Amino acid sequence: MAKRCTIAFLLFISVLSCAAQQSRAYLNYIEKYSDWAVEQMKEYKIPASITLAQGLLESRAGQSRLAVEANNHFGIKVGTGWNGPYIREDDDAKGEKFRKYASARESYVDHSQFLANRSRYASLFSYKTTDYKSWAHGLKACGYATSPTYAQSLIRIIETYNLAEFDSPAASTPAFKFEIKQQIKLELEEATDKSHGVFMNNKNYYVIAEADDTFESIADETGVAPSHLRKYNELPDDYRLQKGDIIYLEGKRSKAEAKYEGELHIIQPGESMYTIAQLYGIKLKSLYKLNKKPETYSAQVGDGLWVR
Repeated sequence: MAKRCTIAFLLFISVLSCAAQQSRAYLNYIEKYSDWAVEQMKEYKIPASITLAQGLLESRAGQSRLAVEANNHFGIKVGTGWNGPYIREDDDAKGEKFRKYASARESYVDHSQFLANRSRYASLFSYKTTDYKSWAHGLKACGYATSPTYAQSLIRIIETYNLAEFDSPAASTPAFKFEIKQQIKLELEEATDKSHGVFMNNKNYYVIAEADDTFESIADETGVAPSHLRKYNELPDDYRLQKGDIIYLEGKRSKAEAKYEGELHIIQPGESMYTIAQLYGIKLKSLYKLNKKPETYSAQVGDGLWVR
């Protein structure tokens, strides 16, 4: 058993080693909050990987205004039944009210209770805690976020940082916690400091947009001109970035990675031809061409699409 755990640690750290070169902020967040995510999983049966990925995405790895000033790591609005303090932030509308917590830990607990105690999220709990993909798509389908690429963004974060390791029963053991955190600290010594995590998909780098991002702000950080970002991502000049958008830093490919050869993508609720093209890092026109579809075709839930 000990030998198998060691192998798992090494596999996990090999992924973290690559990720460390991409985002110090993401690694810091994982090191700081993974224990709480595992703790919440044990009590509420919500995958720790999902909790961590949502925290990373919603709080910009703990750097958003909501996280800094209100300890709100999950973008939860005041809503009904909240009698505590709040902070105003522009989101879907201007000056919306978001919950303000006394501590980040309180935010983690409230996130679990928010999902567990609302009927709209009841279907999520039919999925296993190891099925992070169903949880990610389920959160989007249940209306947790408005971004059309929200599920894909969560999945990419989980897979880039191998957060599914935290869904294992071993994640709560002292040996796992010690080994993982020691290795993360070592990788942090060599990590670069970026406000966005930089990921790779289909031989192309990309970032995930935050709520206050613009093409100009991403251009300042990445060195890729705003006009090029719009062109690479097939977006019009008047498009405003939404939190969770996948933004590629180079031109997309005409087909997906070789591992998708012979596999169909089954269209999920909330997906469009564009979001599917972004998910696989391919040009929208190529997705239509691969499937011999006219550009008037709209994605239909349950349809299968070739991506290579």
